[in-house]
Amino acid sequence: MKHIVATYNKYAILTENSQQAKELNTKQSYGTILKNGCVQLSTLEATYLAEAEKIIILDGKNKTIPTEILFKKAAKEKNFWIRYPVYKDFRDRGYVIKTALKFGAEFRVYGRGIKPGQKHAKWIVYPVKETDNHTWHDFAAKNRVAHSTKKKLLIGVVDEEQDVTYWEVSWIKP
Repeated sequence: MKHIVATYNKYAILTENSQQAKELNTKQSYGTILKNGCVQLSTLEATYLAEAEKIIILDGKNKTIPTEILFKKAAKEKNFWIRYPVYKDFRDRGYVIKTALKFGAEFRVYGRGIKPGQKHAKWIVYPVKETDNHTWHDFAAKNRVAHSTKKKLLIGVVDEEQDVTYWEVSWIKP
């Protein structure tokens, strides 16, 4: 299978306009298809796909960006090394994971086999670093967001080895 080619510039990561690239979106829920037929990928999506050797990313001079350089560029994003292990873990397990900024969370995760638009996301996910301190107020705010969006709350705790442990929180009525 031919690799999908994407271009990295300071504004976006865009795939070529090909059927294979469009299938990243339609079959696997990566990125957004633009009017010109290209798929715009987030840094997390592009890094994951490059690491999995599904895409090749070129710079503005048509030269391949090695994966280790791509990771260095991506690491400039705030909390990349906390967010990426959670993103990667869900994708590796066959889930669709998308941003949840409009809900006030980091990610929303759909059950296996569910695409955005078919059903609502199952979880709202907040990645946190194992060594960070969080207050009960922080926790209550996160739980309130999950509850108000009718999703379960998952806290993805990332340790020093970038392994992730999940804590699911849900409301119960006694």
